[in-house]
This record gives sequence, C-alpha cells and structure tokens, in this order.
Amino acid sequence: MPRIALPEPQEMSPAQRRVHDAVLAGPRGAVIGPLRAVIHSPDLAERWSRLGEFLRFDTVLPKRLNELAIIVTGRRWTSQIEWWVHARAAAEAGLPQAAIEAIRLGEPPLFEDAADAEIYEFARHLQQTGQVPLPAYRAVEHRWGERGVVELTAVIGYYTMVSMTLNAHEIPLPDGVEPPLHPLPQAAGGLSPLPPARGAKGE
Repeated sequence: MPRIALPEPQEMSPAQRRVHDAVLAGPRGAVIGPLRAVIHSPDLAERWSRLGEFLRFDTVLPKRLNELAIIVTGRRWTSQIEWWVHARAAAEAGLPQAAIEAIRLGEPPLFEDAADAEIYEFARHLQQTGQVPLPAYRAVEHRWGERGVVELTAVIGYYTMVSMTLNAHEIPLPDGVEPPLHPLPQAAGGLSPLPPARGAKGE
C-alpha cells in the first residue's frame, strides 16, 4: 500500500490534470512511478517530467548505455518500479540479458562491449562512494565527450531522486507484478552493493 494518496485523473485538480495529460502526450505515454506521488506538487511535477524526459530520451548516450546507468541506480537503491521499467528497456535497447540478470542478483556483470563496462563502472563508483576515480571518469569523457560525462552524471543523480521518491512513498508496482528485486544479504539495513564488472578497466 502506498503511503500517499495516488489520485486518479477524475480526482485531480486542474493543475494536476494538466501535468497528467502532458505526460500522456509525451514519450512516456503513461503516468507511473514517481510522478504519481510528485503530482501532489504540480509545479514540481511539471519540471520533474521535463527533466526526466530529457535525461531518459535525449542525452548524447545511446539508449543502451543510458538504461544501463539507470538499472545500476535502481539496483543500488532496490527500487522495484525503476528496475521493472528500465531492465526491460535496457534489454530492448540491446544490453545483454546476462549482464542485466547479474546486476539484478548483485553479481559481477561481464560486458563484451568496453563502452558498457565504462558506464557501469562510472555509475557503480558514483553510487557507492559519491566519487568517480579519474580513470573511470576519463574513459567516459574520452568516448562521449564533456557533454556525455555531464549528462551521465545527471542521469545517475536524477534516477537516484526517482528511487528515493518511489521508496519513501512506497509507490506500488502494477497489479499482478511481482517485485523483481530482492534484498541482497550484504546489504542488510543499507543500500545494495555493486561489485566490479569482470574485466573492467580503471580499478
């Protein structure tokens, strides 16, 4: 059960309904996840939605890499909806299912593509320590430029906010969907650990 009311469209104020309808007309096509709670503050929800659309759909990073950074964040925070939505999107974008499953289980993922390993390591370090080692930083910057490294950092930060919102308000998964993530033993009482990628550089 959510901790906060999740209004249906017919229950919304005009300002809330304006945000709701704009989301439906945009690339998301549905109001799920954190916006169901954030819509209690329509001005925040409007800005949140625009930022989220850019960071999900319009960064310089290929969709596969963007979605990889998002699922690393979702796993770190054990954010069920975030994982459920973005693991499927990552697979559709070409991220190997074996790597997705390893991240879900808290095991070291193996990446054949060096670009995947670079994004994973950048996101892993930033999530676990709040810092990014210089080799991991330069690897992303070298491949995607200054814009890429800035946008990747923003993606990780935005989806951390998404995870916090989903978890704080206990926003439920859709009916009939089982939680895809289980707490990892090493993470009792805290955030999930993220092991290094196998064969990753910059350790």
